Amino acid sequence: MQNEKPNAAQNGLSTKLQISQAFDSGNIEVVSADDPMDIQLNIRKDNNSDFYQWFYFRVSSVADQQLKIRILNAAGAAYPEGWNNYQVCYSYDRQRWYRLGTTYEDGELSFGLTLQHGLIYFSYFAPYSMEQHHNLITFAQHAKRCSHSVLGQTLDGQDIDLLTFSRNDGKERLKCWIMARQHPGETMGEWWMEGFIDALMGGSKEIAKAVLNVADVYIIPNMNPDGSRRGHLRTNAAGRNLNREWAEPSMEASPEVFIVKQAMLETGVDFFLDVHGDESLPYCFIAGTEGLANWSEKQQAQLDYFKDRLLQLNPDFQVNEGYPPKQPGQANMTMSTAQTAHLHDCLAMTLEMPFKDTIDTPDARYGFSIGRSERLGRACLEAMLDYLDSGLIDKKIGSIQIS
Repeated sequence: MQNEKPNAAQNGLSTKLQISQAFDSGNIEVVSADDPMDIQLNIRKDNNSDFYQWFYFRVSSVADQQLKIRILNAAGAAYPEGWNNYQVCYSYDRQRWYRLGTTYEDGELSFGLTLQHGLIYFSYFAPYSMEQHHNLITFAQHAKRCSHSVLGQTLDGQDIDLLTFSRNDGKERLKCWIMARQHPGETMGEWWMEGFIDALMGGSKEIAKAVLNVADVYIIPNMNPDGSRRGHLRTNAAGRNLNREWAEPSMEASPEVFIVKQAMLETGVDFFLDVHGDESLPYCFIAGTEGLANWSEKQQAQLDYFKDRLLQLNPDFQVNEGYPPKQPGQANMTMSTAQTAHLHDCLAMTLEMPFKDTIDTPDARYGFSIGRSERLGRACLEAMLDYLDSGLIDKKIGSIQIS
């Protein structure tokens, strides 16, 4: 027994159970934590908003302690149907995130386990902190064809980072814009970015070279730094849903959208992908802009081509389930894709990934996960390349050569 590690109680230190969310992206409110078998919590609302669903907190106690946790206000979350068949994420090292058996009953979300160590983290999905975001930006800028710029600042004074992948040789190329995390709680979007950026940096060397032969790629890995740091589900510091601000954004309420929309107008856009997560649907899917008043057969062919190609490239992606397409003239012009397709006459799509596991490709241990988000990002780069070379774009520049 000499190799047993002493716990806090053996050292005479406090073993009182403690719950904290006082860190980057944290969100929880403690109602009661006196009984480890009946820990009662609430999820905090986004600032100046009624939206809530994202949670991220840690519990410190002692190894072998049994816990039973109830989130009391789950029924009032933005998408309560998202709790059905949902499994909470947990981690002891914040690197590997596993799924835990979870029950949604009588308006409460409940889960429990016996601690292996004295500190454990729980989250709605594998978190992606602002510190991780800064690591991604500094890593990407070392790529030969990548440059970094700051488009402006958020209401909390954080930078809006732009990564540009380009040959910078003065030749005219197609302009591709990719963004994620307009809704900050949709962290799978920035995990997706890790896969997409890695492939563009040379993880898929031939594909990356071919893309940059014909396109400049503009990437905003995190559109909502303030909401991300604050632990919001859906809004920025002012409580604005950024993906409903694209018709008339303002520097006072939604500077993120105002600044990025102006940058897109300066470069032009030939391809646009906005990366999201869906709370309720257990599928990866794409939503197009069929609701535009001038939606055409050619635009439908462009959308179908990209979706069909991605279907071939990634086992988690499917085309049978998703949001019902809107009728022509019914598009929500406050959304990024509708506005961008309208202003730039380009293919603009929303990619959705699940907070739950996928029905068709389940993984009992990890659910839909970091790795699967990243692999979908890599597949999207290849699908984008094929689309740029499909002959479906009027503005054809250069030649795609894989060598």
